Amino acid sequence: MSVIAGIQKLQSYISKQIIGQEELINRLLLALLADGHLLVEGAPGLAKTRAIKVLGEGIEGDFHRVQFTPDLLPADLTGTEIYRPQEGTFHFQQGPLFHNLVLADEINRAPAKVQSALLEAMAERQITVGKDTYQLPKLFLVMATQNPIEQEGTYPLPEAQLDRFLLHVSITYPKANEEAEILELSRKEARQNYTFDAEDYKPIGQDVIFAAREEVLNTYMSEELQRYLIQLVLASRDAEVYGSDLAEWIQYGASPRATITLDRCARTQAWLAGRDYVVPEDIQSIAHDVLRHRLILNYEAEADGITTNKVISEILTRVAVP
Repeated sequence: MSVIAGIQKLQSYISKQIIGQEELINRLLLALLADGHLLVEGAPGLAKTRAIKVLGEGIEGDFHRVQFTPDLLPADLTGTEIYRPQEGTFHFQQGPLFHNLVLADEINRAPAKVQSALLEAMAERQITVGKDTYQLPKLFLVMATQNPIEQEGTYPLPEAQLDRFLLHVSITYPKANEEAEILELSRKEARQNYTFDAEDYKPIGQDVIFAAREEVLNTYMSEELQRYLIQLVLASRDAEVYGSDLAEWIQYGASPRATITLDRCARTQAWLAGRDYVVPEDIQSIAHDVLRHRLILNYEAEADGITTNKVISEILTRVAVP
């Protein structure tokens, strides 16, 4: 089986169990193949937890869910030193971050000191406890969720942490026909002897994922498209070039991580579509999710009801497409 066939089989496996959230499935695969992390925002009951759990079942690796709460401690994520009196030594007990797939459920319910415990893990794939540094698994993906409705008792994520998320995905409710399919699947799962028919699906190996990442990096992007991609990010920093209104809305533009992410995700999007080259639509289709959490608007823009989505749409409209 080819590498692309293996990833397509994984995508099909997830799609049969997650209905009405095609964009979330696509973004999960983007994060997996672009070697990044995902922040998902959506109302309760939209299969956020189910999606990464099914992804974990579809690949060879382990999955762990962490419910973020106000009383969570950094050591609850990273692990801690345990003293062994018989030996008179300390032994490091690994925390939940030492899994391949980690769900940080309702991440904004934990205070900043807990959220900051993720910074080193997400950026450098390692954890430092005291004087010792421990490497995380080579395949490591954090999917964090936020509830946009209930904000009582939540803490805003620091900009430094937000920037470490590859994508910020905002998901919505399914359509009527999709809701009917969800009902049917729910009835099947409620039956005592129901087993999911995955056509004898076997989880794909991590070697397939690493091979896919190599092929993604080799996907061709022309110099013209690369300049276009860079200009999209620069437009968020030097907004006055594209209009005084943009300059009045944006307080801080996107960091170089946005450029790297846009490049990597555009190549991944093209590869998933079965192409070995990038087209402008690949960049445009993921621009909102790449930039949404990296732009900081000023007070006047927020007071006027201007959203980051609107600003990104304006940038896409005003920057010339090659």
